[in-house]
Amino acid sequence: MKVNRRKFIHNSAMATTGIGLTSIIPSNVWSSETAPSDKINVALVGCRNMGFGILNHHLSNNDVNCVALCDIDENILNEKAVEIKEKFQQNPSLYKDFRKMLEQKDIDAVIVGTPDHWHCLITVYALQAGKDVYVEKPMANTIEECNIMVKAANHYKKIVQVGQQQRSGFIFKKAMDLIKSGKIGTLRRINIWANFRYGAGSQIVPDSHVPKGIDYDMWLGPAPYRPFNSTHFHGMWRMFWDFGGGLMSDWGVHLIDMGLWAKDITTAPEKVIVYAANTFHEKRSRETFDSMTVCFPNSDFALNWDMTAGIESGPYDMPYGIAFVGDDATIVTNRSKIFLKPEFDNDNNKFKVEEYSYTEGKESHNEHVRNFLDCIKSREEPACPPETGRAAALHVHMANIAGRVGANYLEWDNVKNQFKNNSAANELIVPKYRSPWKLPSI
Repeated sequence: MKVNRRKFIHNSAMATTGIGLTSIIPSNVWSSETAPSDKINVALVGCRNMGFGILNHHLSNNDVNCVALCDIDENILNEKAVEIKEKFQQNPSLYKDFRKMLEQKDIDAVIVGTPDHWHCLITVYALQAGKDVYVEKPMANTIEECNIMVKAANHYKKIVQVGQQQRSGFIFKKAMDLIKSGKIGTLRRINIWANFRYGAGSQIVPDSHVPKGIDYDMWLGPAPYRPFNSTHFHGMWRMFWDFGGGLMSDWGVHLIDMGLWAKDITTAPEKVIVYAANTFHEKRSRETFDSMTVCFPNSDFALNWDMTAGIESGPYDMPYGIAFVGDDATIVTNRSKIFLKPEFDNDNNKFKVEEYSYTEGKESHNEHVRNFLDCIKSREEPACPPETGRAAALHVHMANIAGRVGANYLEWDNVKNQFKNNSAANELIVPKYRSPWKLPSI
């Protein structure tokens, strides 16, 4: 497959930002149900940190080429292009505007590694352009954007893998096997915790000029305008509501997803009980919460979330983890270990089940990426399809919304797709895009 070797391509010449790509590129250009060759050509949008890490996981497979990189930071873009050339002997085309990148016809799949507020637009545009998509978690930054992405994936019949890679990890799959085989008896409660220092935010610094080589207006995209500040840009953007959901939507999506998996839940929660506050002793640059206690009550079990930013200790000497509490035993796990603690049967003077432990955590990104690549070829459903990604995202978004509007309790109407009797919470379901960007319509 011939690769366009352009070294740098400036901003898109599209006249109207809100126009969907289906009006520009005929859908039948990409009507094939499988990748057009044995090699899968991928493109990355968002070349720092997680995005570039996910690309590296793709390129660790010998059936993947990187044919395009896109980033609003010219410095990062050029740096990563050099790294790709030196490490993998590949020479991707470079873009600062993802819309222009999507016109490159040899792209089979797009990796979305941008801040959360960009996930929906880039994913939908990529699907409209006939590309399969690997989108980082959380699936999107708002409830309605998640709904739109599910509709788009189904409408355009493309493969979408959400980056909740624990769905492909050995340890968590082992936990699910133990739970669903009845090893712990009836699952009654799921306790989740995450305590990380970074969740408290950054030191406060004044606004500043936009650094050279950065298209800040494009970085903001559909988000409301605010002056440039390094504390809401690279690295710590997720601590501001316009761009992310704090520690809750960062680690919460991953860990709550495991609780939903254990109970085969793929829908929004019916109820959420929330305590949310900022209690860290030092004032920091952030809008999101540093402390949250959340309960998602169900008729036969409770799913609980607890986080305290600014510290890194927790139950079972683990800064983060999950305890699946059953009648006969409790399974405690995180990404590096799993152990089963049996309950004692007083009547028979013995433990109800045998102990179990495993402490050799395996990297799950490689498995999750491989699953995505295999599904591109087979057209089968991936490990974390859009509906699964949406369920986890909606749980964390609803908890954050409750905290933001000062509600200790919210109920959700799955038919009307809105909260019951809380207009302030409903105002946060649909994002208000900055002109000329428009929320996609499927």
